[in-house]
Amino acid sequence: MPKKHAIGIDLGGTYLRAALVSDTGEVLHKTKKPSSDRIIEALGESITEIGPSGVAGIGIGIAGLVDRKKGLVSISPNMRAVEGVEVVKEVGDRFGVPVKMENDANAAALGERTWGAGGEFENFVLLTLGTGIGGGIVHRGSLIEVPAEIGHMSINSESEKCSCGNRGCLENYASARAMVSKAISFMEKGSESILRDCCKGNIYKVTPEDIYKAALDGDALAREILKDAGRYLGVGIANIINLMSPDAIILAGGLIGAWNIYVQEAVREASRRAFKDLFDAVQIIPSSLGDDAGTIGAACLVFRSISGDAADL
Repeated sequence: MPKKHAIGIDLGGTYLRAALVSDTGEVLHKTKKPSSDRIIEALGESITEIGPSGVAGIGIGIAGLVDRKKGLVSISPNMRAVEGVEVVKEVGDRFGVPVKMENDANAAALGERTWGAGGEFENFVLLTLGTGIGGGIVHRGSLIEVPAEIGHMSINSESEKCSCGNRGCLENYASARAMVSKAISFMEKGSESILRDCCKGNIYKVTPEDIYKAALDGDALAREILKDAGRYLGVGIANIINLMSPDAIILAGGLIGAWNIYVQEAVREASRRAFKDLFDAVQIIPSSLGDDAGTIGAACLVFRSISGDAADL
């Protein structure tokens, strides 16, 4: 019997990734583009580029609260343009194949459980560390259908308002967006940093990659920004450990490239805050699927539907 293939989409606040994935988890072809407010058009372009002919379906992982019955995202603090758009219907009508949709971090957790680092763990929490911070929870071997908006747990009730409407959200302190905002704020106030030399002196174009590179070059401001974000991430991780005591916490997303500063600081902070016995029992590890976790997981939604395993996803 020939292998089945599906298209997996990972639509986040910064990038839209698409991939042709086999039913063994092999990525055969993929694309990556900046996210766009033209949601349906952008999805259509990426799917067409991958080649929808003959696929079993299209899986879409998308940042925000997913209404599975209506096939849309009800709230997406980092991508307001997608709110209320009937993504499943519009993509399905255009390409004539089954379409499944899930929160992007949930999809990534499913990918890691099926073909990645989560395969050996019955209970784990996956955190996507990028523009925002998302979460996916696997319990007793299965992805559980909860929002898992870990990035919107409040860790400072008196702080500034988040785009979600809450105050003091974790992603306001530990996400890529938070790092960039803090770097710009300090430089606006006159702080010295080699980051000023990035982007031809335009500090408003500084990226998380710039911050990490500057930190590796010994820039004091960049290193403090990464460490400070890491400490807040550690607070969030400690809360997860104390609440759930998972076998593992798997970290995915672009920010894990700064593992030796940002994540290590998070681990140290979590070790100080979590119950010792619970902390000692958890493994904090990187995603083994890397940037492909979301697209592979999204494709897995299709394969699970075909097999009848968790067909409601």
